[in-house]
Amino acid sequence: MTAERSQLYYTCVFLQVSFQAIESSIMARHEESSRCWLDAQTLQMLLGELQRCRLNASPFKPVHAPLEEAIYHCGLLMAQCPGALDQRLCRHHLQAIAAPLGQAAQHLSVSSSPQQPATSSSRFRTWFGR
Repeated sequence: MTAERSQLYYTCVFLQVSFQAIESSIMARHEESSRCWLDAQTLQMLLGELQRCRLNASPFKPVHAPLEEAIYHCGLLMAQCPGALDQRLCRHHLQAIAAPLGQAAQHLSVSSSPQQPATSSSRFRTWFGR
């Protein structure tokens, strides 16, 4: 995995876990019908990171659609926050953001480059039958 691909992969994983953590914190708070009060500054920071991630993903075309989908849902969430959503709809948006980030990370984790040559130490162990 190239350094650029690796950085993008870890950014997608970070964003996915961040949105999942926000969703978990909402689920732990109150009943379904209560209003959801997210931290708009945190969401704004994550949206900025998500947009930066999309910009850095320009060489990886199959990752564009999932990142665009996540940005779209994050924008919808930001437009209705704070306090305009019930928890069910808020969780829906958070899941709709995290799921495509998971798809993007999955795609980036699959190496499209040719098989990496064995390192000298692994070739040495193979020679000894280990």
